[in-house]
Amino acid sequence: MKILLVEDEQKLADALVKGLTHEGYAVDTISDGKKALTRIQLHRNDYDLVILDLMLPSMDGYDICKAIRSSDITLPILVLTARAETETKVQLLLAGADDFLVKPFSFAELSARLRALLRRPREKLPETLKFSDIELNTSERRVTRAGREVPLTLKEFGLLEYFMRHPNQVVNREDLLSHLWDFNYAGFSNVVDVHVKNLRRKLDSDDAGLLETVRGIGYRLVE
Repeated sequence: MKILLVEDEQKLADALVKGLTHEGYAVDTISDGKKALTRIQLHRNDYDLVILDLMLPSMDGYDICKAIRSSDITLPILVLTARAETETKVQLLLAGADDFLVKPFSFAELSARLRALLRRPREKLPETLKFSDIELNTSERRVTRAGREVPLTLKEFGLLEYFMRHPNQVVNREDLLSHLWDFNYAGFSNVVDVHVKNLRRKLDSDDAGLLETVRGIGYRLVE
């Protein structure tokens, strides 16, 4: 899952990125309201959820919510606010927010709220994915093949889930980088290939088998 975090308090943003990354999310951060809205409008399909601070430079979270929904963007939005008044909460929900957290909050509560929102995807997607003899449970982060449990790293799990949500489709490396790594990623260019190689090995697959290499483009999950 990939999250856009819109927060101008640097210490809070850094702490949230650290915690979310540890839980397996890819996180992009933006500290300016108008820039955040532009990114959401242009890259809506890159993200699974937006964490949005209410008070931001140039444009506040309330107006961002309204602009997002008026653009028919259905991304789940979790708003962070220091204002606990009932009126504020009602206004946020009417503006299009899916949920809100009042500061200060615990990371455990944030994590639980995120999981709840991500279980209500924009499209009705199954919690358990099946392809051939592979079964992937998104809530338990558990993968089995022919009944045998396959231990995967968070990135390997994310890759397999992405492939299983796009079966028999050619998935290019740029899509995988965009969905599973943040836009500040500056690592080595063949990071996707290395993770796919490890995933194949753990699934007892080869280039001609389950994960087919489409030369010069990317990969395709095939039976």
